[in-house]
Amino acid sequence: MSNLQTVQAIYAAFGQGDIPTILTHLADDIRWEDGAPDHGIPWLKPGIGHGAVLGFFQVIAGWKFERFEIQSVVDGGAAVIGLLSVAARTPGGSVDNLEVHIWRFNEQGKVCSFNHVLDTVQHLRVAQAA
Repeated sequence: MSNLQTVQAIYAAFGQGDIPTILTHLADDIRWEDGAPDHGIPWLKPGIGHGAVLGFFQVIAGWKFERFEIQSVVDGGAAVIGLLSVAARTPGGSVDNLEVHIWRFNEQGKVCSFNHVLDTVQHLRVAQAA
C-alpha cells in the first residue's frame, strides 16, 4: 500500500468511526501534533504514541460533524498532505474551517508524525468556552 493509499484508508476508517484500523497504520511512537506548542486545546495536544492519538479521539467522540470533506490528498513521497473542509459542533461551540493534515511516514510505511494546520484561534475560543 502506498503512503497515499494509507492516508485514504485512514480517512475512510475515520468516516466509519473505526479507530482500531486507524491505529494499525500508525507507528507505535507516532509524534502526534509533532513539534506544535500546547495551546491548551484538548484535541490539539501534542504527544507521542497511540495513547496521544486515542486521547484525541476520546475528546472528539462527543462532537457532531456537520461536514468532513476531503478536498484533496497529495502524495509527496514520505509526506502526504490532506486538504479538508471541516465543520463540527463541540461542547464549547462550533468550528468551521479549512484544515491541512500533514502525514509523515517512516521506512516501514507507518505514519510516524501527524499535524493539523488550522485556525488555532477559533479552536482555542471553542475549547475555552467548553
